Amino acid sequence: MPRCGAARKEGQALGNRPLTDEERVDIERRIAELEVEHQDLDDIIARLSEHPSQDQLQLRRFKKRKLILKDSISRLKILLVPDILA
Repeated sequence: MPRCGAARKEGQALGNRPLTDEERVDIERRIAELEVEHQDLDDIIARLSEHPSQDQLQLRRFKKRKLILKDSISRLKILLVPDILA
């Protein structure tokens, strides 16, 4: 259990300081870049899926990359939400 407390303290230390305008703009810019890449991969996957003769390993790699992008976008969006004190 001490590990959970240590992790919570680290998270609190990171979340105590509000984002500067510059940090917020940087995060929003990065989210936009990742969303474009995510949409591009979505289009590529859709086109490749129409042709069963396509390299299935490559298709799986694209899908995995798309999931990684989605997770990254979600984590960045969480940073933009201010902490609410309970």
